[in-house]
Amino acid sequence: MKLKETFFDLLFPPRCALCGRRGVRGMCRECEKLLPYAEPAVCTGAGFGRCASAALYEGGIRKGLLRFKFSGGRSAAIAFGELMARTAAEEYGGEFDLVTYVPVSDKRLRERGYDQSRLLAEAMAKHWDAEVVTLLRKTRHNDAQSTIKSAAARRVNVLGVYEAAQEERIRGARILLVDDILTTGATLAECVRVLKDAGAKEVLCLTLARSANAEK
Repeated sequence: MKLKETFFDLLFPPRCALCGRRGVRGMCRECEKLLPYAEPAVCTGAGFGRCASAALYEGGIRKGLLRFKFSGGRSAAIAFGELMARTAAEEYGGEFDLVTYVPVSDKRLRERGYDQSRLLAEAMAKHWDAEVVTLLRKTRHNDAQSTIKSAAARRVNVLGVYEAAQEERIRGARILLVDDILTTGATLAECVRVLKDAGAKEVLCLTLARSANAEK
């Protein structure tokens, strides 16, 4: 183990990404055995097209993702990124040129201290030595999608809140768009629309988890 990793382990002991067990880097064997893999991995939906997900949003994945987003468990991105890299390689190998992510608002970034989707994208892209490019900006803060139950209200909530960044890199590109969870697909659909309006040739979506009621 590298000296830097040893130092950080002393300050911030590693935990299992799912159950939080101390002393585990990545995922413990018990949690790995119980992973609720998404089968099939790819689903399709109006607006976002194809979306591959590593797992279903239940059990340990749900607990681990909530800890990752809301309780400062950012180290879990390492294990989650590995799962997502494997899924992307199996489902989308050779189909994309750039990796980007669904950004949070400036307000959310200040509150949380990090952008969870960016961390997932970066942890995943390390397996290919690929660069993660910021191709979207969130123009204003809106209510968290998780607080809104209606699919129609979710679509309205994200309408017009994203804009394209670095349009010269978007034009003609095949893009892999990363987010943490797919539920109704409203956020992904809006981001896909913005990227395509800016000239993207194709946009494929990838999430760590997919809810059981996501569009099939």
